Amino acid sequence: MNLIIKLLISAIVVFVLSYFLPGVQVTDLTGALMVAIVLSLLNTFLKPVLVLLTIPVTFFTLGLFLLVINAILILICDYFIDEFRVDGFLTALIFSVLLSISQSILNKIFVSED
Repeated sequence: MNLIIKLLISAIVVFVLSYFLPGVQVTDLTGALMVAIVLSLLNTFLKPVLVLLTIPVTFFTLGLFLLVINAILILICDYFIDEFRVDGFLTALIFSVLLSISQSILNKIFVSED
């Protein structure tokens, strides 16, 4: 049940951020839900591999390179989903930071820790 709630939170946040952040476009709520699903799959399967491969760079940048990895995942999601468009790397970086902060806050409020 928590997974469904987290996916819905992510979809709503993606949809809302697309209205307020120039350079990010989501056509409809279904597209936002697809973005949430693809991002969760990318975070589950691809992100650990990228983090493992970039441990030295992440170490020397004191973890800031993880923001770059998140932006890359957003751009990969943009490539796979036609209803989702991000204009550039900087926009993807800002979008990923805002998405992470919003998800963290809303998950603390709405998702039970059971």
